[in-house]
Amino acid sequence: MPPVLTPCPSRATRRRDRLYWLVTRLISVGLLPAALVVAPRRARHVACQWALAARFPAENLNGLTPATRAAFEAARAEALWCHGELIGLTDGYRDAQAQARLFADTVRRAGSPWLAMKWALPPHESRHVAGTALDVRPAEGARWLERHGWRHHLYRVYDNEWWHFEYRPDGPPPRLPHPGASITVIAPGLCAARGDQA
Repeated sequence: MPPVLTPCPSRATRRRDRLYWLVTRLISVGLLPAALVVAPRRARHVACQWALAARFPAENLNGLTPATRAAFEAARAEALWCHGELIGLTDGYRDAQAQARLFADTVRRAGSPWLAMKWALPPHESRHVAGTALDVRPAEGARWLERHGWRHHLYRVYDNEWWHFEYRPDGPPPRLPHPGASITVIAPGLCAARGDQA
């Protein structure tokens, strides 16, 4: 979906975000003793997931493939404990009906399917429906994931969607300008992004 344009964050917003960051870090540290009892070998991982569930209460990891969910949880635990970054999930798995509604709404706003595919894909092409796509927040967490996500097979795929990452265990996919762009074979062994030509 196209990002909602917002004004630059105010000083109050930056202070609030910093407060959320600090509280989440304190919660994760405070939960370590309980996590040690529940999962002694994975205590930091478990404490991180609990703390991030409190920070991002509306997120829903259900429907992601087990490997995608494990990769995302491992990445955000590393981000929190090693670099102090918080990564939340704004959207993950979508069923085919939800994706079809999203695509239809985007077509209405954009004026045509080809223009809509710069921001959304029909269900049969969406990796959200497959349970391997993640839309993350905040922007700082997405930047961390872009730099370090490869260790967990999580890659940013589109130039125009800073928030969209996909689990790709076979290695990094080519970066495309937008979701409707595809890879076309030009000659044996050579590929190029097609863009939005039909």
